[in-house]
Amino acid sequence: MFENREGQRVPQVTFKTRQQGQWVDVTSDEVFKGKTVVVFSLPGAFTPTCSSAHVPRYNELAPVLKAHGVDEIVCISVNDTFVMNEWAKNQNADRITFLPDGNGEFSAGMGMLVDKDDLGFGKRSWRYSMLVKDGVVEKMFIEPQKPGDPFEVSDADTMLDYIAPNATKPHAVFIITRPGCPFCARAKGMLRDRGMEWDEIVVGEQVAARAVRAATGKESVPQVFIDGQLIGGSDDLGNWLESH
Repeated sequence: MFENREGQRVPQVTFKTRQQGQWVDVTSDEVFKGKTVVVFSLPGAFTPTCSSAHVPRYNELAPVLKAHGVDEIVCISVNDTFVMNEWAKNQNADRITFLPDGNGEFSAGMGMLVDKDDLGFGKRSWRYSMLVKDGVVEKMFIEPQKPGDPFEVSDADTMLDYIAPNATKPHAVFIITRPGCPFCARAKGMLRDRGMEWDEIVVGEQVAARAVRAATGKESVPQVFIDGQLIGGSDDLGNWLESH
């Protein structure tokens, strides 16, 4: 079983980072001293669960976490700084600090370094998250020790529920648009005015028009989805926003 290190100090290591074309050493003290930091650690950059769920949700919830006292959100993986930097760009995760634990020193110090030889990964971090205040671990969420890559408790929602159980979480918004569409621009403007972020698919560039019909039963754009529910076009969105 992995040791829960609540109440203990984080390991003192030096992260070898690459910033603006220069090598920059970042110490544990620089990351944690005098700060409230959320850390989530995972098996590897560009891997499926890490890229599709773990990083995106922490990036999405970052403003809410910071509104409730978190100074910084840090992602740690046993990868080198070049890989971590490229992954950060690929994920568009500009609200998260990506730290390379290339030699596994931080992960080993946390008792979380494991063998992933069966996947050809070598030594990697077990998946976990923690809330660190002034260098001391207040809370840890460690994934259960079972085969595969469990992802049950180290997610961003679990961390936010611990820090601020009554926090209002952002709506998940998805919009289908077409280039040059004034109604699409209107819909995005309304979302922007409400401070709501969205993911977007552009008809003709990323999907065919028939995909809109298949997904919504309609041919017009925009088509807006909120929290998995089809809202409809810009007028429908306006009505929804007025009622929420």
